[in-house]
Amino acid sequence: MKRPLLFKFITIAVLIMLLMIPVGMINGVIKERKSSQQNVVEEIAKSSSYSQRLVGPVLVVPYIKKTKEWRVDPDTKVRYQIEVATNGQLYFLPSAFAVDGKIKTERRARGIYEARLYHADNNISGHFDTPVNYGIVEDLPDYEFDLPYIAMGIKDIRGIENGLKIQVNNDLIDMQPGSKLKMLGEGVHATISRPDFLQKSALHFKLNLVLQGTESLSVVPIGRDSQVNLASDWPHPSFMGDYLPVKREIDATGFTALWRTSYFSSNLEESFNHCAFENECEILNSRYFGVNLIEPVDQYVKSDRAIKYALLFIALTFAGFFLFEILKRLSVHPVQYGLVGLALAFFYLLLISLSEHIAFNLAYIISSSACILLIGFYVSYVLHSIARSVIFSSLLASLYALLYSLLSAEDYALLMGSIMLFALLGVFMVLTRKLDWYSVGRIEKTEKS
Repeated sequence: MKRPLLFKFITIAVLIMLLMIPVGMINGVIKERKSSQQNVVEEIAKSSSYSQRLVGPVLVVPYIKKTKEWRVDPDTKVRYQIEVATNGQLYFLPSAFAVDGKIKTERRARGIYEARLYHADNNISGHFDTPVNYGIVEDLPDYEFDLPYIAMGIKDIRGIENGLKIQVNNDLIDMQPGSKLKMLGEGVHATISRPDFLQKSALHFKLNLVLQGTESLSVVPIGRDSQVNLASDWPHPSFMGDYLPVKREIDATGFTALWRTSYFSSNLEESFNHCAFENECEILNSRYFGVNLIEPVDQYVKSDRAIKYALLFIALTFAGFFLFEILKRLSVHPVQYGLVGLALAFFYLLLISLSEHIAFNLAYIISSSACILLIGFYVSYVLHSIARSVIFSSLLASLYALLYSLLSAEDYALLMGSIMLFALLGVFMVLTRKLDWYSVGRIEKTEKS
């Protein structure tokens, strides 16, 4: 039986297009499972605490300013004077601000899905330099100052895991829920019952904050000079925000990172004043830095990346079949092409289903081995030779090995993929370099040997 070569090309192309239907369905399953995992992460965060961001501490001095204004009686036209009271607040940012945090991670499971939580033990310290009379240069008798307080913004106060006490100079003060400042959002505050502290050269503070959160921890460097040092047992940090660490070390046991900002580099005081007095808080809220505790390549990311190579993988396998046809003068039926293609497609379904229960590496080995054995057994009859089947299976195993290396690579996937494709093209050209394509316009089916 003879078939035109062009018809064979068209048939293989149609089969590849048809196989993209089950591949697309499997890809939908992967995205659905990924979405389910993300929903579980959000549910666990909702029942525990979300990502955390620290803003502050800020020293706040409430006041009442009394002024006299002249009014005119509309009936008698007589001028008289009244006293008007205006409420306000003075804000002072730390002259020095430091955070020393140690982050420990843990996994929480719900069914087959997991979420990563962290517990950050933060030692926060610094000092305020307050000017004489709080910087008021007008007549002091016109001002009545209320008890000052120190406010701190914490994005999700549900994550606070210890009873908070702040040391202000030599006094230990209990902190209360609520930042009392809308611009800081949720948080805590501590009222200073001895305001005479503020007339000294510096107001020193120290606070230990144990905080639970999910995924990320960030800090707004609100001090004139800020220093934040974070250390964690998580080996895959992603540093984020407006400032990168000035020093960092990452290894298999975790990471350490150090940030430093100054009054000149951050311009936080001006941003804070815009937020406090003009209600323009976008710049202040964007001036942060921190770390995102990411899973660089999880099973869903790897499976999604793997299925993106499905078209190429099937095409290369069919190209191998076609090489056997033209080099060994064999004829492979389109149904046989299709069955091998379906086996290749089911590899991805096996991979995602197994990787949800066992390690991805082991799931990949089991799934690829099952496909290689099944296809190897089948093609031993299609190619009429066990030796040819062994060669074909070895080539298929090499493709799976190359695919795994692409999935594991974070930064070199494109480079490795380009090199792989170029090498495979070179192999195909070498094997067919002496082939007279005009002579294979028709492929004769050989007898089974």
